[in-house]
Amino acid sequence: MKKYQIYGIGAALVDTEAVVTDNFLSTHKIDKGLMTLVDEERQFELLSALSSHAFHIKRSCGGSVCNTVVAASCFGSKTFYSGKVADDEDGRFFVEDLQATGVDFHKAGAGSGTTGKCLVMVTDDAERTMNTFLGANLDLTSNEVDEPTLINSVWLYLEGYLVTDDTRTDVAVRAIECAKANQVKTSLSLSDPFVVQVFKDNLLKVIGNGVDLLFCNSDEAKSFTKTHNTEAAAEQLKKYAKTFVITRGAGGSLSYDGVDLVQTPGVTTNAVDTNGAGDMYAGAFLYAINAGHSYALGAKFANEAAARVVSQFGPRIDSLEYEQIKLLFNI
Repeated sequence: MKKYQIYGIGAALVDTEAVVTDNFLSTHKIDKGLMTLVDEERQFELLSALSSHAFHIKRSCGGSVCNTVVAASCFGSKTFYSGKVADDEDGRFFVEDLQATGVDFHKAGAGSGTTGKCLVMVTDDAERTMNTFLGANLDLTSNEVDEPTLINSVWLYLEGYLVTDDTRTDVAVRAIECAKANQVKTSLSLSDPFVVQVFKDNLLKVIGNGVDLLFCNSDEAKSFTKTHNTEAAAEQLKKYAKTFVITRGAGGSLSYDGVDLVQTPGVTTNAVDTNGAGDMYAGAFLYAINAGHSYALGAKFANEAAARVVSQFGPRIDSLEYEQIKLLFNI
């Protein structure tokens, strides 16, 4: 039996989440609903502006894959994470916050420079907008990938955000190659419409001859496949992945287990913050299928988890809720 169910590699970021107004976004020329890469000066400028405009500010270790492995760990999966942080206050905070959730971290991950940060701005329609300073993540190399631990894992999970530069794309490609050579299942999230639109060639390098499981939302699926509806996109995704899940927000999700394409209805909830919904979905889904359950049940389980996370502020739910969801589905 392998030691870890999930080995995740992604951009290690300290997330600062804040509630803002649409006027704040327009005043500061921020593209709503997207992830935008910014330099440290721009992020500092926005953080300074937020001090007088925002409320309910929350700080946590983050990044897409980080959020997913944290969710899976809190449900009960044994997880491992590789990412690059600096030897600074934010880097130490990241590692401590991550390990407090039960996720193991690659000890070679700290270095010089500045730890990356993501400013997550949430408006009253629950839409999340991200401005990301990658910092030390730009120095991510294969040295941060613990290949013996990867080989001792059931799944490799990567985020599309890794492909925004060639160096980290190469890290992702090498990790995929190592996984495939050692019978480790491969999974990838397309992450963001921005990533799909601008860095599709790099995504295709990572996907290679196909991954075992692909996660995306309907916008990403349609953009990636150049189709106009989710069902057509699903048909095209079969060329790139053995199985996949397309999340549809309040509309639930569409899952393909290699044989059947199943639409799973969404869970009615009052959404206040969509940040982390896709990450939570992926973590819950991976937990469920690792526990031996079907994609159909995994989708129901993950829809419930995602509905819980969007109904409150921040990318995580209370520790008791993880157990409540497991009891609800007897998982």
